[in-house]
Amino acid sequence: MARPGPAVPAGGDPQALSTLSTRPTALASRGRGNAAGAAAASTHRRFSPAATAAVAAAAAAAAAAAAPPPSVVPLPILAAALALGAMLAALAAARTSRLPALTAAPTPFNTAVLSRCPSLHRPAATPLALSNGHVETILAALIRKPPPGVAYERSLLKMADGGTVALDALASPPPGCASLPPDAPVLVVLPGLTGGSHDPYVQHLAAAAASAGMRAVVFNSRGTSDGPVTTPQFYSASFTGDLAAVVAHVAATHPDAPLVAAGYSLGANILVNYLGEAGAATPLAAAVSLCNPFDLVLADKAFAAGFNRLYDANLARSLRTIFARHAHLWEDKAATGGKPFDPVAGAAAPSIRAFDDAVTRVSFGFPTVDAYYAASGSAARIPGVRIPLLCLQAEDDPIAPSAGIPTAAIAANPHCLLATTQRGGHLGWCAGPAGAAGPPWSDGPTIEFLYAALMERYRRGLGDGRGGGGKAGVLGEGVVAVRA
Repeated sequence: MARPGPAVPAGGDPQALSTLSTRPTALASRGRGNAAGAAAASTHRRFSPAATAAVAAAAAAAAAAAAPPPSVVPLPILAAALALGAMLAALAAARTSRLPALTAAPTPFNTAVLSRCPSLHRPAATPLALSNGHVETILAALIRKPPPGVAYERSLLKMADGGTVALDALASPPPGCASLPPDAPVLVVLPGLTGGSHDPYVQHLAAAAASAGMRAVVFNSRGTSDGPVTTPQFYSASFTGDLAAVVAHVAATHPDAPLVAAGYSLGANILVNYLGEAGAATPLAAAVSLCNPFDLVLADKAFAAGFNRLYDANLARSLRTIFARHAHLWEDKAATGGKPFDPVAGAAAPSIRAFDDAVTRVSFGFPTVDAYYAASGSAARIPGVRIPLLCLQAEDDPIAPSAGIPTAAIAANPHCLLATTQRGGHLGWCAGPAGAAGPPWSDGPTIEFLYAALMERYRRGLGDGRGGGGKAGVLGEGVVAVRA
């Protein structure tokens, strides 16, 4: 579809979306030019214009003759300097000129929503030092700082099979944020494979949501973020039962609030699988998928290649750590003639694939790990999505390869939109003012899209997706401001 122009707040000025600063420049005259100017001025009153010009020219020539000769720059050095300058200018332009690429059906709804997402109409300007996807991924994981004042209040939710998940909501508003009314939108957040509410990228989204008037609830999968494990079952890329139970629980505890969701990495894959299965029946009104691997067969191959083995080993170590605390549950199940787990192999798994083969695929009834991966990618679920869904991906993501993005399926579904950035890595997006140490750039488009989708639903009489009209008053008007 054609890219809409940048959004303008209702009743506002287009300059509200960007700040243009100018710096005064001081021009100082050099001493040797002053004598020529003085001579011309002093003779101007006594001679004709032609004579005056001649005198001025002579004075200029004399001043030039008195000046020291300029140093001569060898041509090869001059050419190299010009080439270097041109290259640096090109790099600087590449840093600031690339807009997110948008793919969406050209419907009036999508056009209206995108017009309220200013972050998608500005360059995601990653610092040049982070222009490699691996560098951005690793630095963000190592040095990103959590926002100040984020503290959670935890509640435990029992699943139908006896398993337990942990839900973390902000115990109090972060600094500078007001208390939220009961009908404020609720954002369900799904972290990555072994991530949870403790991760800085999750805390930043929770804080950004609060500053924009939205209540975040982090869904920690079984065993993650120090959550309990009460049955011999973790979670998987294809299992959506726990998410469905969490969404139903949040809907029941916040009956007056519209519900939205955002998922990262494996959490994004689970979220899109759920949306494709639930269709229009989901209580969610809008969602955002970030760094979604989409095709797990392709992602598995990527993990086994080159530098990606570092990520594979690190994530496998996190899985082993969680598993080791509760391995007795799987040992007891295997010893009593239950599912054929291999607890020993799971506890020593050197890779995600080895862990999935020993534990995950057995838990969820897949004959082989390859069958598990082939059936669990969320790309196949895109056609079933029936609520506004933004898929936000980075082209240089080493863990969620861009080749796996189902671009054609997203374009064919009028409910789905795709935004891809040139840089960002995996869970990096260090394009903010603080670089890798600050909040992800993705917080802006995430909150903007969710609010824009809710507002457009209300404007069109679609309500909040839960069978009611919802309340538009809490959403306000114009473009949502998201803190940097």
